[in-house]
Amino acid sequence: MKLTLAALSVAGALLLGGCASTPPQFSALESHWPAHLPARVDLSSTTPFIAQDDYECGPAALAMLLQTTGKRVTVEQLKPQVFLPGRKGSLQTEMLVAVRRQGLPAYPLPPRLDALLSELAAGHPVVVFQNLSLEFYPVWHYAVAVGYDRERRTVLLHSGKTRRQEVELPVFERTWARGDYWAMTALPLDQVPASLDGAQTGAALSALERLNAPAARRGYATALTRWPGEPVLLMGAGNTAYAAGDKGGAAKHYARLTDLHPELPDAWNNLAQVMLEQGNRAKASQAIQRAVELGGPRLDQYKALQRKISNGM
Repeated sequence: MKLTLAALSVAGALLLGGCASTPPQFSALESHWPAHLPARVDLSSTTPFIAQDDYECGPAALAMLLQTTGKRVTVEQLKPQVFLPGRKGSLQTEMLVAVRRQGLPAYPLPPRLDALLSELAAGHPVVVFQNLSLEFYPVWHYAVAVGYDRERRTVLLHSGKTRRQEVELPVFERTWARGDYWAMTALPLDQVPASLDGAQTGAALSALERLNAPAARRGYATALTRWPGEPVLLMGAGNTAYAAGDKGGAAKHYARLTDLHPELPDAWNNLAQVMLEQGNRAKASQAIQRAVELGGPRLDQYKALQRKISNGM
């Protein structure tokens, strides 16, 4: 993903509308409104509002989002994590990592207007990244989308110093498109995103796992209730169970993974390792043999484990 800085003096921003043509995503959405989207959503009363100081829209937008999930964080706490004073802005990567530091998965959304509206319809505020000026003189800005109105053709934003700012959807799309349609949300561990599939959700949880495996384990458990056969989720659930010392739980997830996706050598390798540690050398030998037969870039690791099993170590 391209790293882009956001820095804004809101008073000088230009929301350009004029006689420009209707942007493509809004045009398609208006022609074929998805049946699952209600005509109107307003989360402004349940999404905290924090006025954004000049150049600090990133920490403020992130604080609003995280407070919605129940996290007691402030702009001042987040500034050292995401704000770069020398460049007067916040990098998108740091925004994602800051969410993970709070023990939550950060979910980058597909670059589509219907994905953004789907999250809002599910009750999930979304941080959006905009260029409020021109391509050759960008004014980067983070805001929090908190609703929309189909009939009025508007989106609602907590933006700058304005609570519940109403912006025409075509104008919003143009400013959002200049930021490559970047958007993200964060959710409690007992919820899943509305606009992502199981693999995309698993990727977000895998990123969280590298910082907070116990939190990721809870997220995997929730996601598996929605996508019970998703291999990324099953592998992550097995890995985090293993990391927690729950070898029985790890074996259960790896066994299900090999049942549903027998073509995955890593699943067989991991199952073999757990079977060996549980003292079931026969099943471990069978599992690692399958991994070796399937091969792949980690074949040498599979063979090393196979030798360990065969030698009774």
